Amino acid sequence: MSMSANAKTTAKLLTLAVGMLGFALFIMPPLYDAFCEITGLNGKTGDRYEAVPAAVDTERTVKVQFVASNNENMPWKFTPGVVEMKVHPGEAVDTVFLAYNPTDRDMVGQAIPSLVPFKAASYFHKTECFCFNQQALAAGESAELGLRFIVDPDLPAGVNTITLSYTLFDVTERIAKQANNKNTDSEREG
Repeated sequence: MSMSANAKTTAKLLTLAVGMLGFALFIMPPLYDAFCEITGLNGKTGDRYEAVPAAVDTERTVKVQFVASNNENMPWKFTPGVVEMKVHPGEAVDTVFLAYNPTDRDMVGQAIPSLVPFKAASYFHKTECFCFNQQALAAGESAELGLRFIVDPDLPAGVNTITLSYTLFDVTERIAKQANNKNTDSEREG
C-alpha cells in the first residue's frame, strides 16, 4: 500500500469517526427524547401537568420512592427529603429534594427525571417540579427543591410501587456559553 493510499484511508476513517461523534452528540439525543416521549420508555415523565380536580381514591395506596444521584461531574450533595411515601391516587402531594453546593464557585444544576416501572410514567403527573428549570446555587449555598405530583387514579392495579429518580447535571458552562452568545448577538445588533 502506498503512502497516498494510507493517507486516503486515514482521512476516510477520520471523517467517519467525526461523523459518528456528530451523530452521537447532536442528532441522537433529540431522536432518543422523541422516542421516549412516544413510547414512554425510560420513564420519561413529561413536562408540567395541569391538574384537574379528580376524586381521590382513598381505598388504594401507592408507595412512591425517591432517588437522587449526581452525574459524575456534579460535586453537589443532592438527596431526597424523604426516601419514600405512601399516597392515594388522585391526591396532590408535596415533597422536597435537598441540594448543597460545597464548592467555592457559583454553579447551575439541571435535574433529569426517570421513573420506573416504565408503564407508570404516563400516570405520574408533576404539577410543580424543580426539574422544569435550572437550579443556581452560590458557593456554599443550599436549597430545598420543591416537587408536587399526582398519581393518576387510572394507574393500573398491578402497579403498587413507583420509583422516581433524578440525576443532577452540572450545566454551569453551558449556561455561561448561552449568556455569552446572547451578549455577542446583542452587540452585533446594536
